[in-house]
Amino acid sequence: MRKWLAFALIASLMMAIVACSGSKNEPAASGASSTEPAASSPSASASASASESSSPSADEPGWKSDTKPITFDWYLNFAWFPNKWGVDPTSQYVTKKTGVNINFIVPAGNENEKLNAMIAANDLPDFITLGWWEEGVKKMVEGGLVESLTDLAKEYDPYFFKVADPAKLSWYAQPDGKTYVYPNASSSPKDFEKYGTQFTSNQTFVVRKDIYEAIGKPDMRTPEGFLNALKMAKEKFPEINGQPLIPIGFHEFGPAGNYSFLAADQDSSYLSSFLALPREKDGKLYDRTTDPEFVKWLKVFRQANQDGLISKDVFVDKRAQMEEKIAQGRYFAMLYQRTDFAAQQNVLFAKDPNSVYIAVDGPANANMDPPTLAGPAISGWTVTLISKKVKDKERAIKFLSYLISEEGQKDLYLGEKGVSYDTIDGKDQFLPEAKKLMETDRSAFDKKYGSSYTFWMLMDTNMNLQWAPPSVEPFKQLEDWTKGKTKSYSEFDLINPPATSKEGINLTKIANEWGKVLPKLLLSKSDAEFDQIMSDYVAKRDKLGYADVQAYRQKLYEENMKKLAEFMK
Repeated sequence: MRKWLAFALIASLMMAIVACSGSKNEPAASGASSTEPAASSPSASASASASESSSPSADEPGWKSDTKPITFDWYLNFAWFPNKWGVDPTSQYVTKKTGVNINFIVPAGNENEKLNAMIAANDLPDFITLGWWEEGVKKMVEGGLVESLTDLAKEYDPYFFKVADPAKLSWYAQPDGKTYVYPNASSSPKDFEKYGTQFTSNQTFVVRKDIYEAIGKPDMRTPEGFLNALKMAKEKFPEINGQPLIPIGFHEFGPAGNYSFLAADQDSSYLSSFLALPREKDGKLYDRTTDPEFVKWLKVFRQANQDGLISKDVFVDKRAQMEEKIAQGRYFAMLYQRTDFAAQQNVLFAKDPNSVYIAVDGPANANMDPPTLAGPAISGWTVTLISKKVKDKERAIKFLSYLISEEGQKDLYLGEKGVSYDTIDGKDQFLPEAKKLMETDRSAFDKKYGSSYTFWMLMDTNMNLQWAPPSVEPFKQLEDWTKGKTKSYSEFDLINPPATSKEGINLTKIANEWGKVLPKLLLSKSDAEFDQIMSDYVAKRDKLGYADVQAYRQKLYEENMKKLAEFMK
């Protein structure tokens, strides 16, 4: 996830994504189960497809023309993905219907190393799914390693154009006019117009409910109120189950910074969202790093550290350590993505509903403006590509069309009728026992049912609103708090320069410099020392070509604005 994952809109979907992330240390997917259909040979599949669909229809789902068994290899650039195709009723049902079986390939260690090795060897599996922001997307497209989805659709499956969103195809179109990727969890401007009131954000400032209430529910929007609340929490609850309380927690610190404060490579900043800082002014990209409100609040966190209110653990802990501490309820407050701790929230809720984390008003600007939280964007969360090494082009594009169609979305969200869902009170919805398990033990639900987007690679988070059950606690409060505060930042996506370009190399250097500077700012001994470190950083940033990076981003930002305006016509 980088960036938000963004990307989740309703409780069941939120848990779907996080169930995966919560189990990220499980073994990577291996070969297909012995009970799954065997793969047909590429040549046999290809010739059968060609003979049976010489005149593809734009009105009929292409996948129905050939449902003989075939196995596709599908690479997921997410080491934490724990599920295998074919062990649950939903994936078994899809295979029985379409003939398509999937062998997921998941890296055991560093994702980028695995992907780069496959790209370098030109040894890509049939399907590839990765974050839209990943440099691997550009490498595969510009290197000619993947198929044009639009070309495949024209030749084999014009039905694709009936179920694909034209705005999403246009958004990701390359200079040659072709589109090579299709996103999941994507919301176009018209989607935002249609569903905006239901949209939520992942960006939250949360506090442990019982501790917050015990210290009098203080207002934490001002620097004084914020610091005082952390102090009261630590004084009143120095230990949680024999271990020291951690007054405030953040996302993990990485080479380019920290999402809670600022990740410089993607210009992603939870703190800026809470401070309602603009990302542009008068049509020009705005530098939030040097904004007076942003600097003021960084100094608040510097003061918190000086006052002993920031644990040294937060600077070194990785996701696994943080999840363990969240499940123990050791943090009082967190500036954190809510979907990243859904599994731990369930653990706390089962032990004591009052020990869960709730969203409250966090850091605010001097005017007390409401936050402008990142909502769904047209770029989505991940994108899926079809490799030129694909064993059967025709079956691949037809299967992709099925997955993004309403039929495919319903199959992967609700599962098989009578197994995980049924028509109850005139509405297609999860069976009570399935719904209960989904809400209480997501990992067990994935294995028993496999629905509710256990397989999220091409999920449409707007389409599934028609089937999604109402959100329940302990997630409902977190979601509801973000409603009405979300904003689309689509125009700021896809504006970074290629990593190998002059501007891209400079951006990497700048981002890595910020990654070193941010901890130093928070650990500085005085405001004067802070100012000197920040001043040195800005000067070094300028020498590293920041102006050129911003000029590159500005050009693409303006192009994005024109595209988005066209989508609204």
